[in-house]
Amino acid sequence: MPENQLVLATGNEGKISEFRELLSPFDVDLKSLLDFGPLPPIEEDGQTFEDNAYKKAHFTAKVLGTPALADDSGLVVEALGGAPGIYSARYAGNGATDEDNYRKLLHEMKDIRNRKAFFQAVLIIAVPRGPALTYIGKCEGEILREPAGKNGFGYDSVFYYPPLKKSFAQMSMEEKNRVSHRGKAMAQLRGEFNKVMIWLSQRMAEERWER
Repeated sequence: MPENQLVLATGNEGKISEFRELLSPFDVDLKSLLDFGPLPPIEEDGQTFEDNAYKKAHFTAKVLGTPALADDSGLVVEALGGAPGIYSARYAGNGATDEDNYRKLLHEMKDIRNRKAFFQAVLIIAVPRGPALTYIGKCEGEILREPAGKNGFGYDSVFYYPPLKKSFAQMSMEEKNRVSHRGKAMAQLRGEFNKVMIWLSQRMAEERWER
């Protein structure tokens, strides 16, 4: 395993592209689950974004024997009591597409005037055993009445960000990474990324010694 390897605990190509862009300035060998053979499924049964992010990161690190980075993120809509929340990726049911999910959201919001919502992201970096690192980001906005824009993934086309007067799906990746929930969490990580890589190297060395 290369000393600077970090595995993204996701097979979502949209997320992989965003993370590759965000970490491009650093000397890191960034892999994803698409670079490995089939892994056992991870049941995301936590009660919070942090629970699920930790479960994904720790499980991936343990199975592959390498540091892993996972995020759990979702859309929290005020008028829906926080839904879809941790169920954002499967709001319309298991196996639902992005369009299925945002169409269900628009249907639920059809007659609601309060469109306030926010995205939240929790990033966890874990090693096979021991402590993990946590970074949290949040972005406030509104739910549109119709999709707008062709970029991004998930709920991006129905999430409007007032300061830029655009939906996430109307932004360039550079714009979105600057203001998004994931971008803000990653900005925290980026600010100390070289220290994080040193910490990971030390933790992995300790684990090899303990074996």
